[in-house]
Amino acid sequence: MDAADAVNAAVYDPWSPDFVADPYPAYAELRAAGRALWHGPTRQWLIPHHEDVSALLRDRRLGRTYTHRFTHEEFGQEPPAAAYEPFHTLNDHGLLDLEAADHTRIRRLVSKAFTPRTVENLVPTVRRLAAGLVGDLVAAGGGDLQALVAEPLPVAVIAEMLGVPEGDEERGRLRPWSAAICGMFELNPSEETARRAVEASIEFSAYLRELIARRRREPGDDLVSSLIAVEELTEQEMISTCVLLLNAGHEATVNTTVTGWWTLLKEGVRPDPAKLSTAVDELLRYDTPLQMFERWVLDDIEVGGVTIPRGSEVALLFGSANRDPARFGPTAGELDLTRADNPHITFGAGIHYCLGAPLARLELAAVFGELLRRAPGLRLAAEPVRKPGYVIRGFEELLVEV
Repeated sequence: MDAADAVNAAVYDPWSPDFVADPYPAYAELRAAGRALWHGPTRQWLIPHHEDVSALLRDRRLGRTYTHRFTHEEFGQEPPAAAYEPFHTLNDHGLLDLEAADHTRIRRLVSKAFTPRTVENLVPTVRRLAAGLVGDLVAAGGGDLQALVAEPLPVAVIAEMLGVPEGDEERGRLRPWSAAICGMFELNPSEETARRAVEASIEFSAYLRELIARRRREPGDDLVSSLIAVEELTEQEMISTCVLLLNAGHEATVNTTVTGWWTLLKEGVRPDPAKLSTAVDELLRYDTPLQMFERWVLDDIEVGGVTIPRGSEVALLFGSANRDPARFGPTAGELDLTRADNPHITFGAGIHYCLGAPLARLELAAVFGELLRRAPGLRLAAEPVRKPGYVIRGFEELLVEV
């Protein structure tokens, strides 16, 4: 490690609680240091600038996986342990980790079932659920905003969308399953994290197989029935798609709801209800729920005069890109709930742009709107404790009083 690498390692420390609590000053130092920075501890190239992150998300010389072109050995990587196979089978058949022809095929087929009309038809359901959850919070005089409102809303919406019957006890297991699986997206997950992810992958997959079999016998007006009707999807592709919709569809909503309200309460500001969509996008930008996204370099690339060779891994720093003054101007580090020019990359870009982004925005607008209307005096009841993970940014709870 040369001197520059040592500086980068000191500035960017994703295992430090202080860094996790507020990574934004470190991001400013990284942007000043360069456009592609080697980080020895994670063995990744850090990409901190908005222009570069945005471009590389669209660059087909990078990929979420490399196995469509290389073996693990050819790419200089160790194959995953056999004990992790259930997680990788589930993850590797989902849109997020597919590339080239398979991704194009499955996204086209899934888009037939997950249409704009699907989201439009969910508007009454989302508003009804948000109103009920916020109403319960208000009636109780407050409580944990995360457990009582932020988590139940997107999970209930996804359950309704998939057609998970209200009587199924597995409804209550969707969130724990998702949290366990998403633990694998942190940097260097522990053996215990991997064990929980594998267990959740097995249980969730088994439940979805049973649900798919049920819907084959008795089709309904739900996404699982629509995916079955597409026909060209394999059962594993359907299972992986449903799990991805839950994982990707609720993490951003939960953490933006909680972090967003913590930000609003800390700053002492409230959005204009008439400009709620603008405020929601600003909260998604200002404290990004997914701070970093990884890509493999499939062919040599050059970033800022630095050659990054094939076989490398880049860390696209979403949190840094979304506060880059080169794109967002001198107020990039400030919360501006009226920010009109806001090309944040919270939902990604290119072929992996989040399929569920319209649903996430719908849910966020519904829950923020209900809280603004019915709990105008909302305030913190205790200082929240951050989750230890860096990649997925959130709190353990957010205790509030009405």
